[in-house]
Amino acid sequence: MADLVADGKLDVEAVRSHFPALKQNQVFLDNAGGTQILSDAINSIRTYLEETNVQLGASYNIGQKATQKYNEGLKAAADFINADVSEIVIGPSTTQLFANLSQSFALCFPPSAEIIVSSIDHEANISSWVRLAKIRNLTLKWWTPSSSPSDLKLTAANLRPLLSDKTKLVTCTHTSNILGSIHDIRAMADEVHKVEGAMLCVDGVAFAPHREVNVEALGVDFYSFSWYKVYGPHIAALYASSSAQTHVSSLGHYFHTPATTLSTKLGLAASSYELVSTIPTLLSYFGSSASARKETWAAIAAHEETLQTILLDYLNSREDVTVYSERSADKALRVPVISFSVRGKSSSEIVEAVDGMSDFGIRWGHFYKEEIKGLVKILDKVLG
Repeated sequence: MADLVADGKLDVEAVRSHFPALKQNQVFLDNAGGTQILSDAINSIRTYLEETNVQLGASYNIGQKATQKYNEGLKAAADFINADVSEIVIGPSTTQLFANLSQSFALCFPPSAEIIVSSIDHEANISSWVRLAKIRNLTLKWWTPSSSPSDLKLTAANLRPLLSDKTKLVTCTHTSNILGSIHDIRAMADEVHKVEGAMLCVDGVAFAPHREVNVEALGVDFYSFSWYKVYGPHIAALYASSSAQTHVSSLGHYFHTPATTLSTKLGLAASSYELVSTIPTLLSYFGSSASARKETWAAIAAHEETLQTILLDYLNSREDVTVYSERSADKALRVPVISFSVRGKSSSEIVEAVDGMSDFGIRWGHFYKEEIKGLVKILDKVLG
């Protein structure tokens, strides 16, 4: 168990001690692109490959140990988001898991069905649904917030006019991986579920590194995030509630019948065993119990609020700077993923200048959110 909280505050030195990459001079501020990996996770991968690198399910001693490690990884993944193990599948990326999910839906939606897709999502939660709508000749509706630079936020109110009795699926992001605004997923879930048979699919990749995820409290049908954004290796997790799984067809081998878990339905043997074995170390990093983890998450949120206040106060004080979407540093409204532009400067100029004068690593570009460029013309300055 990592002891990350001292006197109610995040112990920064304790945090740093868990990340070998932080011994370098580089300052990693491109958190929308991923996090550094825990030393315990690195050691777990090495230990698995050295000691238990065998096929799962064997009855001999090492085979049983390998299977146990894998099952412990699945259980930790479920515990991380307050889900049941049967509701979790691990895969190579959120993009791949959503693609698998959309394929499993291919024969489930009637021709008259409507899919609502957010225009400010990461491409992972867009392309699969656009492709499904095209293949099945479904109606695709775009959920677009206000075009004001300060109000690029999805809400239940701006979703409501798009819903109809033909709506079968609504997709959105919990937190924009460019803008950092936190969306009220519970309110959206309640709105979606007013339509009989409609489901909500949420991309939580940019939220999971910053706040505790509780899928039951959120009321979502599907939720996915990537472990490499939460101090782990490059794998991802997808949640599907037990009720939502009645709409999920199995993509697995025919002899896995009946397919009673999400892993059996959508896993396709794509969850690297040695990487799944790291997940218990990630859970332990936040604390050894649910209450300890809650305390750690609260300390992380408070620390992030302090840091983003410093930057946002400076940016908001400048007349030549535009901060996009949430301008407040309130931890309930945003996470520290901040996009801005400077009048008379391209974002690439600013980033390359910072590269040349410091060890601070920041980024410009669309971060796989190309559709957002159509919302605000001036945002092109941020995206490239």
